[in-house]
Amino acid sequence: MSIIRTGTVTLIGLAALAVGGFAALGQYSKRGSAPGRVDGALAPCPDSPNCVSSEAGTAPARRTPPLPLENWEVLPGAIAEMGGTVTRQEADYIAAEFSSPTFGFVDDLELRRAEDAVHVRSASRVGHSDNGVNAARVEDLRARLAV
Repeated sequence: MSIIRTGTVTLIGLAALAVGGFAALGQYSKRGSAPGRVDGALAPCPDSPNCVSSEAGTAPARRTPPLPLENWEVLPGAIAEMGGTVTRQEADYIAAEFSSPTFGFVDDLELRRAEDAVHVRSASRVGHSDNGVNAARVEDLRARLAV
């Protein structure tokens, strides 16, 4: 077998392995649910950059402003319009899931109604980086509420 042919076969094999790995990770992310509240607040973001939150104590690079309180009632509809699925809804808490189209990676969007605002947390369940998807999701939600 020539060196070029061997290299091509190796690259195809590595690509197939990578695609299979991403598909398996996407399936793994479908397990579980949103982390919920910890001591009354939304769970802290992990050390990885695939999370944004408005809760106090969030690192500046992952901090996002809370949403206006007056939008609480319309949030489930806005989430549905964005392609999310509300998985839990209480008087002061909403959890929703968003799935990526290619490998089905699941991200959690959580909202907590406080006295003066709606705190928000959006995070990937697996992986390290999200290429800014969670931050963009929160900004999309914020823009929809401003209409």
